Amino acid sequence: MKKYKIAAIIMIIHGGFMELAGVLCMIPALLLGNDKFDIGKFFEFKLQYFQDNIYMMIIMGAIYGVIRLIGAIGLLKNRMWGLVLSVIICIITITLMMFLLPAGIMDGILAGSALILILMGFYGDRKITNDL
Repeated sequence: MKKYKIAAIIMIIHGGFMELAGVLCMIPALLLGNDKFDIGKFFEFKLQYFQDNIYMMIIMGAIYGVIRLIGAIGLLKNRMWGLVLSVIICIITITLMMFLLPAGIMDGILAGSALILILMGFYGDRKITNDL
């Protein structure tokens, strides 16, 4: 159970940063307007499509953050849906991290460590086969 709790805390930190960063980036953009506040100067993605649609990326990051927080809360409450949701969101994050460089590096570290802890907690010391 301790591994689940640590994984949930990592996911809460990860989701909280995504939401907080997204909200903090969107506030000046909404107040000043997109033409005066160019967030693209501060964040550069390797794929031009993501760079051109950075405000949509911020919104998507907030959605991922909310889903990650919901999964972490379910995991803390020892609910199976929380475990499954957490595994799904970690796998999706690890899959997409290579497209979101350089921010994807931190996503991969946090989601990867949470996924490893969840799987270690779920499978424990079980072996692949009992024939040995």
